Amino acid sequence: MKLSILITTFNSEEWLKKVLVGYSLQTVQDFELVIADDGSSEKTKQVVDSFKDKFKHPVLHVWHEDDGFQKCKILNKAIIQANAPYLLFTDGDCIPRKDFVAQHLKHKEKGYFLSGGYFKLPMETSIKITPETIDNEQCFNISWLIKNGVGKSFKLSKLIKMPFIATLMNWLTPTKKTFNGHNTSCFKSDLLAINGFNEAMQYGGLDREVGERLFNYGVLAKQVRYAAVCLHLDHKRGYASPEIWKKNNAIRGYNRKNNITYIENGISQYL
Repeated sequence: MKLSILITTFNSEEWLKKVLVGYSLQTVQDFELVIADDGSSEKTKQVVDSFKDKFKHPVLHVWHEDDGFQKCKILNKAIIQANAPYLLFTDGDCIPRKDFVAQHLKHKEKGYFLSGGYFKLPMETSIKITPETIDNEQCFNISWLIKNGVGKSFKLSKLIKMPFIATLMNWLTPTKKTFNGHNTSCFKSDLLAINGFNEAMQYGGLDREVGERLFNYGVLAKQVRYAAVCLHLDHKRGYASPEIWKKNNAIRGYNRKNNITYIENGISQYL
């Protein structure tokens, strides 16, 4: 097996269905899905079970009881369960284009993690996306998106499906190469070396912090935001707060200043 795809979710069954449809249509199917479920109800399990026969490999559902926002904890548990040496991280509200997996596998390289992005949709457009528009890739079509609630902007250039344009834009973009939880892939061995996600952190930069410790460890990053494309469905973020952002930023600042790679409150407690 080439790849384990870790998809985080929490009580967002309708969005998760659309995301799983996207993965069932990938041009490369030699991967396993690991659903990192941060305490959802039985409805999410039912959705996961309904897709199990649509993939080459078993779909793993890693769940723990709801204890507030514990994304780092459920991701660490999911990483332990993942069977492939290479991991792709994304969220249950990000629909992958059909070549999403192929692009991550194409660009993977030892000593690097891949830094991807997303195209963010308004709620109106998010609701209008159906399995059919995912299958025929209408929802990735710029004209269709504009007709269905997306405003015109330069960001639509992310969706141009031309290898030359993607390569050029990945090179030209001023966006930093960061570890983004919605679209990043890396080697499992590198994550284990830095002890995975930092469970002292909650919402706000928790994925960036992983990337910063990978940099400190000597892992570099490659930009794939214009090659590995996904659509971000709209949702509320009731778990964000200024206090948590302040705490998380302090942790990141300390780690950068002191060249921290390995944190104590991480994946080792599940090994």
